[in-house]
Amino acid sequence: MLDEPYEAAFQLTRAVKTGVRTAETQARRLVVLLKSASVGLALLAAHCGVASADALQAPPAAERPTGEAGPSSVRPVPTQTSPDFVPILDRWRLGIPDWNRYERPLKDVPFERGRWWDPYNQNVLKGDYPIIGQKYFIAISAISDSLLEFRRIPLPSNVSASEPRRAEFFGPGDQLYFNQNFIVSLEFFKGDTAFRPRDWELRVTPVFNVNYLDARNTGVVDVDVRQGTTRLDSQVSFQELFVEYHLGDLSPNYDFVSSRVGIQPFTSDFRGFIFSDDNLGGRLFGNLGSNRNQFNIVYFRPLEKDTNSGLNRVFDTRGQHLGILNYFRQDFIWPGYTLMFNGHYLHDAGGKHFDENGFLVRPAPVGTLAEKEVDAFWLGWNGDGHIGRLNLTHSYYHVVGHERRNPISGRSQSISADMAALELSVDVDWLRPRVAFFWASGDRKPDDSTARGFDMILDNPNFAGGGFSYWVRQGLPLTSTGLELKGRNSLVPSLRPSKLEGQSNFVNPGLFLLNVGTDIDVTPKLKMFLNANFLRFHHTEVLERLLFQPNIRDNIGIDWSIGARWRPFLIENVMITAGAAALQAGGGLRDVYTETTFRFGPNGLERTKSFPYDTLYSAFLSLTLTY
Repeated sequence: MLDEPYEAAFQLTRAVKTGVRTAETQARRLVVLLKSASVGLALLAAHCGVASADALQAPPAAERPTGEAGPSSVRPVPTQTSPDFVPILDRWRLGIPDWNRYERPLKDVPFERGRWWDPYNQNVLKGDYPIIGQKYFIAISAISDSLLEFRRIPLPSNVSASEPRRAEFFGPGDQLYFNQNFIVSLEFFKGDTAFRPRDWELRVTPVFNVNYLDARNTGVVDVDVRQGTTRLDSQVSFQELFVEYHLGDLSPNYDFVSSRVGIQPFTSDFRGFIFSDDNLGGRLFGNLGSNRNQFNIVYFRPLEKDTNSGLNRVFDTRGQHLGILNYFRQDFIWPGYTLMFNGHYLHDAGGKHFDENGFLVRPAPVGTLAEKEVDAFWLGWNGDGHIGRLNLTHSYYHVVGHERRNPISGRSQSISADMAALELSVDVDWLRPRVAFFWASGDRKPDDSTARGFDMILDNPNFAGGGFSYWVRQGLPLTSTGLELKGRNSLVPSLRPSKLEGQSNFVNPGLFLLNVGTDIDVTPKLKMFLNANFLRFHHTEVLERLLFQPNIRDNIGIDWSIGARWRPFLIENVMITAGAAALQAGGGLRDVYTETTFRFGPNGLERTKSFPYDTLYSAFLSLTLTY
């Protein structure tokens, strides 16, 4: 059955050489077998006398090629043909066989007719067909990302407690947080990208955000305690707004050099340790050696961030200049292992800045209130991939530079700090057990001339459990200082006022982290993640100086987490993610968040110290829908 059209086409080719009458017979047979004829076939049939010039017109919708989804912009032009030349007017809409092995209601069809609204088959809106001519395409995607989160973080009662007769220093730390992003991305580009880069591309990605926070505590949603304990906010921004241009090819294997200018995403290493963000800048990138070598040269002029949504404030730049270089070498020594070297330079002039809720974040509201400047260089060596059965990720960074008027030390200091990370795992059927280690150096002598606490630029690490981990996911405010012990979606206890709007700070306690965990492919639709993180400060002298509290221990505690990701339709278009985590506080965290209370006892007024919370926890549920 399937061989008949091909046999008829073969006979038609022979018939053209022997005579028009024989060719006419074979052409009629082929047109009957292929109910949905392409333009090229219609031309050939017309040449043989089967069809008139009307065959050059677009066929009825029911007879269009099975794979077509969207009309062609190419208009038929009468062309002189010969037996050896048949013009193909629109090579993208040749179609695919309209074939069904069985009669209805049984349907065994390997080729489905596309529709403009159908993202799973041929669709002109997702770049399967050109929208103008033969080389101009459009691709549209839409995402709804919903997050509901419950969490407990240590918070002071502030100058005005939210509940009457609450005299304790710490208030209720339970919070409810909801965040909704609607993301629409439009790509308009030129070029056949099956084997080569695009000639140019324009991408626009607006984001519409709504967020809600119920903090149960005053002085959290706004610096003015009269604003209460809840906040509803919205924001519209552009997370992508750039033009990409293909500068040229470097080899017959399509090694190339391209450029991007505008608001664009960039992650500077494999796990997002130093910089991972969508920001304003220019990028020169390409590859060599049949794509075995890749490079990026990036300059960013960072934008201010909206405090509550984390999105860009598009028309508001901050006093930073950021340059990044990186180089990848794939299959370095071992097939499957990629080596990367990178370098970052940051100049941060600081200035004075209050966030959207009225809190001072630059300069840090502690110690010496003077505008701080940072000039720092991060030099990194990274690797990712596998060596045989062993999956491996490693990273090492050394940062040098100068920090002027650090508010904690009260002086200018040179910078010399280090970071190292290592993750090892092995795939065992449906399990991937792993062990990981992370170290960021801390500053043991905050008063000397060298700042030795390691800090990032704007990190978003996928490491040690990532967003499922309490320590990584949650931001922990440092009471009575206006600083955060660590920022949200970060690893390092950097003591910034804000991860997004504050400045890098190299006078901090540092961190030791040991992770054990496993990824479990329960079914093709369901994947689970189990993690335990053992956490310690590297040095606590900075915390003792800030809190005026001696002998703070270094044991932070144990962070337990479990997560699941479910794809109910086996595709990424519908994804449900859930996670729960608990931080079992150790001696160091209890010292940092010690609550002192006074009570009358048998011996009169007695002072007691205690950790105000039984458990710090985090639980979230997210739903992501993608078109």
